[in-house]
Amino acid sequence: MRYKRHRLPYAVRRLIPTVVIIGGIFAYQAVERSGAQVGRLFDSLGSSAPRAAAKTIVGRASVVDGDTIEIAGHRVRFNGIDAPESSQYCEDAKGFEYACGRIAAKALDQFLASSRPVKCAFVEWDQYGRFVGNCFRADGRSVAGWLVENGHALDWPQYSRREFAGPQAAAKNAKRGIWQGRFQEPWDWRDARTEETTEVAPSPRTLLGPSSCGIKGNISVEGERIYHAPGQKFYRQTKISEAQGERWFCSEAEAREAGWRKAKR
Repeated sequence: MRYKRHRLPYAVRRLIPTVVIIGGIFAYQAVERSGAQVGRLFDSLGSSAPRAAAKTIVGRASVVDGDTIEIAGHRVRFNGIDAPESSQYCEDAKGFEYACGRIAAKALDQFLASSRPVKCAFVEWDQYGRFVGNCFRADGRSVAGWLVENGHALDWPQYSRREFAGPQAAAKNAKRGIWQGRFQEPWDWRDARTEETTEVAPSPRTLLGPSSCGIKGNISVEGERIYHAPGQKFYRQTKISEAQGERWFCSEAEAREAGWRKAKR
């Protein structure tokens, strides 16, 4: 016995594609809304959750100052030591001032260039959001240990637990680096500069400028944007006025990307 097939009316059959399309649109919008809600949930969790710590950072390092480097856009502060700041001066054996901060940074750059890349193991985040770590060259030599041993940085007891007391004693006895004459401990030098500021609280960028971002972005009388790096002739005389659009940079690459050119001397 054969059953008779019942077909839908022609008008209904014509509406089927339209119904399917409209249904698909509503379904997509529902999924999109739920996805956005999930995204907002994860965003809210991420904003309140503590920052996850990368175990290590490895790569070619560029020097920011005597105790800070940058690897692939990540600012890394060496753990347990403190080097003279970029704008800090010390006295040599004859009592003459010299740019000990810039010399420390230059020595660090030469030391790292001899055995790349650098590998840094995470310790903590500092108050400026920098990755604080124990760093080593490709040949395994401790970067912080070398800096202290050669008189370009100090053991910082507040954070080091005197780990670098031995290398520091050796540098002092041999009168290497800053031990050749008189100097102010970097942490005291920074505190002294803080006390010299006005009662009006400066912006965070201003605070970070001299200590962490030593490139000065100056605007000339003609309106030309020129940056001065530590060691250049007019670096010390150059004053930065953020109110007039001048600014600090953490690297020469950052300054060039922002439209500044390097001073000719």
